[in-house]
Amino acid sequence: MKNTPVIFIIFLMLALQVNAQTQSQKTGKESKAGKPNDVESIKKLIELETRAYFNVDYKTWMESWIHSPNAYWSFADTSGITSFEGWKAIEIGFTDYFVTSKPSDIRVEREWGEVKVYGNGAYARFKQRVVTNGIPGPVQEEIRVLEKDKDKWKILLVGVLKKAT
Repeated sequence: MKNTPVIFIIFLMLALQVNAQTQSQKTGKESKAGKPNDVESIKKLIELETRAYFNVDYKTWMESWIHSPNAYWSFADTSGITSFEGWKAIEIGFTDYFVTSKPSDIRVEREWGEVKVYGNGAYARFKQRVVTNGIPGPVQEEIRVLEKDKDKWKILLVGVLKKAT
């Protein structure tokens, strides 16, 4: 079922939106940004996780994630969809990369969209372009779902849609 990851992401995004509307109706306010320090912490964590990935810093990359059966990672582009369901599958799926890769000379250009905080959960959406050796890659649309774990934000879900070049 190649469409399962896409359907899952769409369902998750709809569920988060319904939750936001319910919270908004209960409080009479939009729960858009949460505390400013939460939003900044979330952005810093996403930047840290991305930097750790490209610097092949396995320890920091792993510490950015919640190690849960609910964790999910997906990537879709014109060649197809790749996904890992559950932390063990994510860990196994990325082991080869961290064992065989060398740090990359990259720069990440990121345009932040929404960052919404819902109590101990959060949703972040942004556009990202990876510039490798001065050559810009295609724009990627990305989402993250995060949870607070012992007062620290951690990534629960990554969804990446890489546009055609």
